[in-house]
Amino acid sequence: MPNRNILTAALAAMMILTAGCSMIPEYRQPDLPVVDAWPTQTASQMQDEAHGGGTQVPEIAWEAYFESEPLRKLISRALDNNRNLRVALLRIDQARAAYRIQRADTLPVVSGGSSFAREGVTEDTSYTGSAYNSSTLSANVGVTAYELDFFGRVKSLNQEALATYLATGEAALNTRIALIAETADAFLNYLANKKLLCLAKETCRAYQETYAVIKGKYEVGSVAELDLSQAATSVESAKVSIARYTRLTAQARNAVILLAGTQVTDILDSGETIDQVRFLDTLPMGLPSKVLLQRPDIRQAEHLLKAANADIGAARAALYPTIRLTGAFGLASDELSSLFTSGAAYAWNFTPSLSIPIFNRAGIRASLEAAEVSERIAATEYEAVVQTAFKEVADQLAATKTYADQMRAQNALVAETRKTYILSRARYQNGIDDFLSVLDSQRSLFVAEQSAITVRQAYLSSQVNMYKVLGGGRI
Repeated sequence: MPNRNILTAALAAMMILTAGCSMIPEYRQPDLPVVDAWPTQTASQMQDEAHGGGTQVPEIAWEAYFESEPLRKLISRALDNNRNLRVALLRIDQARAAYRIQRADTLPVVSGGSSFAREGVTEDTSYTGSAYNSSTLSANVGVTAYELDFFGRVKSLNQEALATYLATGEAALNTRIALIAETADAFLNYLANKKLLCLAKETCRAYQETYAVIKGKYEVGSVAELDLSQAATSVESAKVSIARYTRLTAQARNAVILLAGTQVTDILDSGETIDQVRFLDTLPMGLPSKVLLQRPDIRQAEHLLKAANADIGAARAALYPTIRLTGAFGLASDELSSLFTSGAAYAWNFTPSLSIPIFNRAGIRASLEAAEVSERIAATEYEAVVQTAFKEVADQLAATKTYADQMRAQNALVAETRKTYILSRARYQNGIDDFLSVLDSQRSLFVAEQSAITVRQAYLSSQVNMYKVLGGGRI
């Protein structure tokens, strides 16, 4: 008896020590595989911004950043109706349900049941020597195959499911930010093509007026047929541009409607022009590269790394014995009327089971090795996402300033080209230059104005992308 007590105490102590233990390796966040400052940023700028504090980009709501009222309405409708975003949000619900299913394995499954059996016993097999019929009714409550998680297998799987669920949430957030940026870009593209179409129509009218003047002079013999042909060429060239921008405007309009997921005619026809679009004046640029850790795609990659780390714990625990408990307690009677009375008998069963891996240990170790390789793959993918994010921010930092300089230079070019056109037209009317110089200056003005619209679109688009790559739009 003493030996049995010692054995029982030892078993209980082992259960207490091993219950809740974990085979999951200690998680360590990988070091950032990038430098601490952006390529266009000086150390003093980074230090000043870091000490100065201030609002970080993820804390700036998109409603505050996009100051154009039609654009805010458009983004709001896209967030409410876009089907890709709906799928991403439904995947969160799916992952949440999967996590709840896995979490349920940490608790015993208690279920109730009842049964009825009727048996006819023949005279030859009856222990009484005569045939008879018997009935048995039972009602019980029991535990179905509850695993004692001594080595943390169930806990590891639970943590893996939680990390996967959190990664799905970050993926949905990344989809939301991408949708905001894509919607803004599509709206800018629509406004740019719409203005280019208006410019082509205005230029075509100017060419037609010039053609009418030249035709009148040709009919009275004051100009050569070459001048008339050159004027006609300009008109047809402008008509080609009208057709092109009509097509591009329609396609850009369709792209906006697709992203919005609903009709937005009232917004597209509101009269907003690309010159009226405004964003928040300044974004904090002097921040260290660690701000990238707030981007949802990087947070998603880290959650997946944690999930792979938890898988190692589950694979390690599979090398150890698995203990499951099954049991039930209830009442049994041969009559339904006496099942829940004093005439019923108590019935119970208790069936613990122990599973020890012996001949399949090689396969389990191979699964452990596969889990460890998967964890290294997840760590490498995390580093790759960080490096890609760093490049995106560095590219946008370089683009924002250069686009601003290019836009100012392009606007100055338009102003000077317009002066050249006015002067050449005056010189032609005074008989100093031929008509070809007028056409050249007129075409140069058209090209310069087209470029000015395109550059402004690129400048605004770079501001949208800067907000996106710094993790904006979370609120």
